[in-house]
Amino acid sequence: MDIGKNEEYFKGRGAQINTHNKFFKNKYVCEHIEGLDEAFLENSATQIIETHPKHIISKSDSPDLRHLRSINPYQGCEHGCIYCYARNAHEYWGYSAGLDFERKIIVKKQCADLLEQEFNNRNYEPLPIMLSGNTDCYQPVERKLRLTQSLLKVFLKYRHPVSIISKNNLILRDIELLKELAKLQLVHVAITINSLDEDLRQKMEPRTVTAMGRMKVIKQLSDSGIPVMLMCAPIIPGLNSDEMPSLIELAAKHGATAASYTIVRLNGAIAEIFKDWIYKAYPDRADKVLHGIASCHGGHLNDSQFGRRMTGEGILAESIHQLFKLAIKRFMGENKLPELRTDLFIPLKGKQMGLF
Repeated sequence: MDIGKNEEYFKGRGAQINTHNKFFKNKYVCEHIEGLDEAFLENSATQIIETHPKHIISKSDSPDLRHLRSINPYQGCEHGCIYCYARNAHEYWGYSAGLDFERKIIVKKQCADLLEQEFNNRNYEPLPIMLSGNTDCYQPVERKLRLTQSLLKVFLKYRHPVSIISKNNLILRDIELLKELAKLQLVHVAITINSLDEDLRQKMEPRTVTAMGRMKVIKQLSDSGIPVMLMCAPIIPGLNSDEMPSLIELAAKHGATAASYTIVRLNGAIAEIFKDWIYKAYPDRADKVLHGIASCHGGHLNDSQFGRRMTGEGILAESIHQLFKLAIKRFMGENKLPELRTDLFIPLKGKQMGLF
């Protein structure tokens, strides 16, 4: 099936369905594509929905994460990556993890002010904070709203360490801010690339920058003295699992000094969304891909066990791990980024009080 010629395929979107929100008692059922059903399923324009949180820093106790604090100025993501684990979080906002996740973007316009309030809390202790722990902080709407840029200005103002993960070249707009943070050893950037196959990228990550475009981002960041790593994620058996060595080699040539990877897991509504997509996009190998994913998670498509959920288990998962190790040893050597500093942080209110 050529999804580009499939009239039922929503161009520019990853998910092709709106899955049922598990928090809802009732649900829509599309029996005939006509009338209200057609209005419900149409590929409508993206909506921006403003929210007003009281706090902006999220904390986690997961042993799988490099940084246990994160900020997400946006919930939902127009990039539309079919595999995105953040889709499930959209259900907490009353929306579907499917198409709603890509076209109903929740924004936190007061995020920079809230961050300053957190930094000036008497009991605040500085630890690295990740931007994009859930959804991409440089997704398309950032071009207009500049919320991520406002956050970076606060990080620099307070000399606070920050880590960023993105797959959008919009990050280069803020390269001067990042250079200033890098001079103080206060920033890391991870660029996500999981395939060099443009046909696959367009189907799997419909509103993202090309793989080579992201490689150029790695080079520009590296050439500017900003520590950058490759996030080779997620690895999907039967789709991109054979590309890891090429990705690591190319990223190293463009200036990345470290790399990491995860194996895809289809938790919650993502399983239904992904299965619907894979049978439409790659019907000839859909069963093989799904069996490969299950073989990495004890026969299941999902896995929530700390320490195992991101790297998988079993023969196939171990072969992917060994492929990663060999590629790192050959192309990246130490595979590390410089430590982020926390000793430079001084709340501005504390500075002002010291003058009296």
